[in-house]
Amino acid sequence: MTSNKSKFETATFGSGCFWCTEAIFERVKGVLTVVSGYSGGDITSPSYESVCTGKTGHAEVCQMQFDPDEISYEELLKIFWKTHDPTTLNRQGADVGTQYRSIILYHNEEQKKSAEFYKEELDNSGAYNHKIVTEISEFKKFYPAEAYHQHYFEKNPYQGYCSFVIAPKVEKFEKVFSEKLK
Repeated sequence: MTSNKSKFETATFGSGCFWCTEAIFERVKGVLTVVSGYSGGDITSPSYESVCTGKTGHAEVCQMQFDPDEISYEELLKIFWKTHDPTTLNRQGADVGTQYRSIILYHNEEQKKSAEFYKEELDNSGAYNHKIVTEISEFKKFYPAEAYHQHYFEKNPYQGYCSFVIAPKVEKFEKVFSEKLK
């Protein structure tokens, strides 16, 4: 079967450390590629070291190409919301700083409306004890992270952070979203 690349769409999410985000979305049926990188900041061509200072304005994000015939943007949003804590400002677990903020960078008005709708629905549902602080901003530019950050969990499963932080998130994701696995 040949694929029509023009039918694929792009989503860009930040939910803390991009290693965690990437490890989740790489397992989702219908997600074709996941690239860790930086977005939402003020400088061009940021490096990991510069982003870690918290002074560039960039967040660690993952940009993915997905096939909307296999998975919708709304389904990706559901995975995004349930695989991190969207109520902690500039923090996910022990990762602290603006680069770890919860952020959705929308690529069109339909994505913006969906993100805002689901954020409001979740806030009103009482699903969280605190208000959702996820930033919803227009996508402007994406800078892929350095090569050693790509597929980090797959390449380093026994590294401490991977074993103690990422692996439990992936296991939880696989239980909750088993029907969405590749």
